[in-house]
Amino acid sequence: MSPIAIKVIQFFLSLSFLIVLHELGHFIPAKLFKTRVEKFYLFFDVKFSLFKKKIGETVYGIGWLPLGGYVKISGMIDESMDTEAMKEEPKPWEFRSKPAWQRLIIMLGGVTVNFILAVIIYIGLAYNYGEEYIQADSVKGGIWVTEKALGDKLGIMTGDKIIAVDGNKINKLRRIIPDIAYGNTITINRDGRTFEQEIPVDFISAISEDKDKMRFINFRRPFVVKEVSKGSINENAGFKENDAVLAINNIKATYLDEVSPILEDNLGKSIAVTVKRETGETATINAMVSKEGKLGIALRGGSYEEFEKMGEFELKTQKYTFMESIPAGIDMGIKTLSDYIKGMKKIFNPDTGAYKEVGGFAAIGSLFPDSWDWVAFWNTTAFISIILAFMNILPIPALDGGHVVFLLYEIVTGRKPSDKFLEYAQMVGFFVLIALLLFANGNDLYKWLFK
Repeated sequence: MSPIAIKVIQFFLSLSFLIVLHELGHFIPAKLFKTRVEKFYLFFDVKFSLFKKKIGETVYGIGWLPLGGYVKISGMIDESMDTEAMKEEPKPWEFRSKPAWQRLIIMLGGVTVNFILAVIIYIGLAYNYGEEYIQADSVKGGIWVTEKALGDKLGIMTGDKIIAVDGNKINKLRRIIPDIAYGNTITINRDGRTFEQEIPVDFISAISEDKDKMRFINFRRPFVVKEVSKGSINENAGFKENDAVLAINNIKATYLDEVSPILEDNLGKSIAVTVKRETGETATINAMVSKEGKLGIALRGGSYEEFEKMGEFELKTQKYTFMESIPAGIDMGIKTLSDYIKGMKKIFNPDTGAYKEVGGFAAIGSLFPDSWDWVAFWNTTAFISIILAFMNILPIPALDGGHVVFLLYEIVTGRKPSDKFLEYAQMVGFFVLIALLLFANGNDLYKWLFK
């Protein structure tokens, strides 16, 4: 099966799962408060349905337009815009006849389920798989900035140690890039000197322009010999397994990022390579550099475990009991939501340029791996569930958050907005949503065509 097909299957499986549970978040409290639910739909049934069946007073179905789902609750102005029913006298089973606090619970049900679902997924992942990460402050040689232009823009260099972002200590190496993307200041240790650097306001836009360059910060790879390739230019030069390069032509070079530019400067030439042997002895080897800037040597370090054994960093493996996984999952849910809110703040600030990276369905689908991986699938599903919770609580009339705002107004003032006002607000919100949908998916199309 093609990678694209695997992504598409994961996308629709995840989205369908999340939509059904979101709508159940509205459906269940509506039923508990004896409110009639006329329809429960996965996807939208504009003009026709792919499937529908009436059970009791509710029609359950699957629409053909995969832009979401809905429950149609009697006596409520929603996306169906069924205003004729609103002209009749309120019935006891209708949404508008229920106390404001009950209506508020019904409207908050969807986003509540989405957030709780994400937390449950994170709890399950923590319990079943634990967590493995590189302890950021244990990285021996500091960071490796693989894209110099991005490093220069940020004001960091290979060998630096990233201590904190916005004053919050960085514990996990993999958190450096996302924290920088959402942050304002970065604390750096360089050659024993610690200082604070301001993060450029448009940096999130800079790292998003080329997806292949987004992971521009990593740990440094030591230049340690694993084996000399058969038939290579240095097969008989004298390199031994586990030789650690210390210098080339008397220039200190212990990491790949230090060795590579020296080799580039000596294409086709002989060089003197100083190495440290497993015995602790040092030796100097006369080697040749190929015209491609290679020594014909395979390096050690195929896995994190191997790098850890070489003393390059400390690899933390956190296992959780079931009880320990609960707070860990909650923390992960809150952290993910917090990061997403920070990202949204960047998007609403035009100076950041982050609005260019707003994506639609293609962007969401690209979050899934191109081969089946249950851990990645559930991690991505939890993340999308957080997105759905946040987006639906925005105070836009056509979304749950819009209804919540009007209900809170009613609870505080004791005055209920008129049905006509709610109808107009729903229409405005609908057009806002269509505009956002066109913008997000238009961004996807632009990137596909021109990037």
